[in-house]
Parts: sequence; C-alpha cells; structure tokens
Amino acid sequence: MHDPSTHKDNEQMEKLSPAVCRECFHSFTGTGKCPKCRRPRTICHPELFDLGIAHIDCDSFYASIEKRDNPALRDKPVIIGHGKRGVVSTACYLARMSGVRSAMPIYKARALCPDAVFIPPRMAKYAEVGRDIRAMMQDMTPLVEPLSIDEAFLDMTGTERLHGAPPAVTLARFAETIQEEIGVSVSIGLSHNKFLAKLASDMNKPRGFTVIGKAETTNLLAGLPISRIYGVGTKMARTLEKDGLTEISQLQTMDQRQLVNRYGETGLRLFRLARGIDTRPVTASNETKSVSAERTLEKDIADYPGLEKLLYSSSERVSADLKKKELAGVTITLKMKNRYHKIITRSRTLDAPTQLAHVIFETGQSLLRPLVDGTPYRLLGIGVSNFRPLSEADMPDLIEPIRSKRTQAEKAMDALKERFGAQAIGKGRSLH
Repeated sequence: MHDPSTHKDNEQMEKLSPAVCRECFHSFTGTGKCPKCRRPRTICHPELFDLGIAHIDCDSFYASIEKRDNPALRDKPVIIGHGKRGVVSTACYLARMSGVRSAMPIYKARALCPDAVFIPPRMAKYAEVGRDIRAMMQDMTPLVEPLSIDEAFLDMTGTERLHGAPPAVTLARFAETIQEEIGVSVSIGLSHNKFLAKLASDMNKPRGFTVIGKAETTNLLAGLPISRIYGVGTKMARTLEKDGLTEISQLQTMDQRQLVNRYGETGLRLFRLARGIDTRPVTASNETKSVSAERTLEKDIADYPGLEKLLYSSSERVSADLKKKELAGVTITLKMKNRYHKIITRSRTLDAPTQLAHVIFETGQSLLRPLVDGTPYRLLGIGVSNFRPLSEADMPDLIEPIRSKRTQAEKAMDALKERFGAQAIGKGRSLH
C-alpha cells in the first residue's frame, strides 16, 4: 500500500537537495528550472556534491563522428559497418529505434532499417578523436581508467580544490565542452563506486547525467533484472534463470554462502554487486595489452593460398601498428572463425620479442597450416601480445644469417615508406 507520508518526505528532501544547471553550471538548491538562466536541464540529488566516481561513455561514438563530419547525415539513421558478412559496429539512435544493435549481422540490420546509411568504419579517425577526449578527461583528474576507445572510469575525489567546484559541476562542464569542441555527446554516471557509475551512465542515454547515491543503492538495484549486473552475460543470465533467479531483489534475499556454494567465485561477485558493493579502485592505465588485425570475409575461404594471402596482409597491418606504437611482443595469436561461427585460436610464444611483419607472418603460417583441412573460414586475424622492452626486439640472428638479412630488408623498406609514403613500396606478395 502506498504511504503518502513517504511521498511527502521525498518531496521535502528534493526541495532541500543540491542541484546544478547543465547549461550555465549554476549551483542551487531544489528542483525545477535553473533560477539563473531559467533552463530546464538540471540535476538534483541529495548526494550530488558528495560523490566522486564517474563513468563517461560517448553516445553512438562512431556514428556521431560521421554525422559531425557530414551534416547531411544528421537526421538520417546511420549504421557503421559494411559488407554482406560483417556486423554492426555502432548504430545511431535513429537506427536503434528500428531495433538495430551493435554486433548484429549487417543483413539483419538492413532488413530492420532499410533507409539507413551504411558507412565503413574509419578506425584511425575514431582513435584520433578518442585520444583527444581522453586527454580532456586527464585534465580533470589523473585517475582515468579507459575501458575502450570511447568510455572510461574517472575518480574525481579530491578535485574540488583544483577545479573550484564539486565533481558533478566539473563533469557537467566537461560534457558541454566535448559537445562544443569535439562535436559528440557523452552520457555520465556519477556514484560511489565503479559498478554503479557504469550502471548510471547507461540509464538515460543519450546526453544523460544520472546519479546513484549510497542511500538509494539497495532499493534501486532491487527493481532491476539480474542482467543489469556488470559482467552477467547472456549465458550466465540463462543459467540463473533456470535456477529461478531473474531479479536482483532475489539475490538480495540470499546469503553469501548460498550463492558461493551454488556459483563459486561468480556467486560471491553476485552477492556483492546485488548490494552495490564494489571496492575496485579506479586505476590509471594507458597500457596496450595487444595489437591485432582481423578481417571478416565476403565469401568463405577454405584453400591455403587464399588464407595465407589474408594472413600476410594482416601481419603487415599488425607490424605497422606495433612500429607506430613502439611495441614488440613475444606471443603471436592466430584467430579463425569457421562457417558455423566457431572461433578457433592458436598461439605461439617466441624466444625474443618482435615487431616485424615477416616474423609475425611466418609464425602465423605455422599456426595456420594445421587448421587448413577443407573447412571454410569466414574470419581470419593475427595478433601480438606479451610486450617486452623494444631494445630486446629483433636482434641479429647469428645462427640463421638469412633471418638477419630479412630484418635489415624490412627495416630498409620501413625507412623508404616513412620517407615516400606507405604506398610507395611493398613486398612482392602484397602487390598481388
């Protein structure tokens, strides 16, 4: 039964709660329009100025950049992805209204949204914009933990003296600056830990700014499905559903031992997150864990020469990226996906780190050959990980002098490409 006194208490609390205008950044008390600029885009919350953990997520990042760079696309549904066999990288919100989602097959997206404009991804451009946004985040706090090219956690605790305003105000200013200077919008979640900050940023997209305070955490989570818990994917959600668990409120009634006995480490995680407990710190890290290149094929390929040609071009791309980033790694990983969408990976660890295309390619060849048995493949990728100091990479080989000659030849071609452009010279295999 509804308690009218509770409703009155909430109204009274809102009237006394701190607020900030997202247009002019004026701080005030209460709800409604900003008393200074009279605009309605305001945030009001009892704990607004007490919270410091934020999650910032760019809205439909790739599609937003394409619309920014081509104003004719502004009012059209835009989908980033191409080819008959590819998948959707990003869909703008107009396309999402038709049911299009990231990772959806292109053919399905075309059926759902036939009027959409399909654009091949421009990853170099997106990465450039992502770096600009990251730098602006780091101007707010050194504690920026990237999750991907377009989202990150920030710990804004203790930055009030630096910026002359609470984190909530600084974040509101940041969102407006990104819109004006970069031309894309962001959604912000502000809370007391990472799990809740990310949950909040997903709640009111696009251009959202959602706050989850400590006092409301348990009740807010109780009304959500278990699938909203960070890390609970489709497979885990199905397992929980078979056990009769679909709502976070159900997890809140179970003790820790019950959940751990049934689901092990995952059970402990479910117990904590269902109660809004997340003690992970925001960790500043700009380290690249791996460098890879993969390609979804227009038609399945089963023959070795065709797959080898793709492996070579992918190895060159990975090598170029490693050299640009001044990285060298010891683990080479081949990734294949067959016509039944089964993913197969094979790895080999080298004695010394490398960043050279011919070493990556030759190692990839040895991993590829055993997999070519007539099976048609729809995706091939190659990657390098487990980075080591660049000074240890691709040293002269005294046992096999021919390998040293290949290394010298590749480095000479790299110098020519740097001087005359990437298209000026290429190895015979890549010219076919």
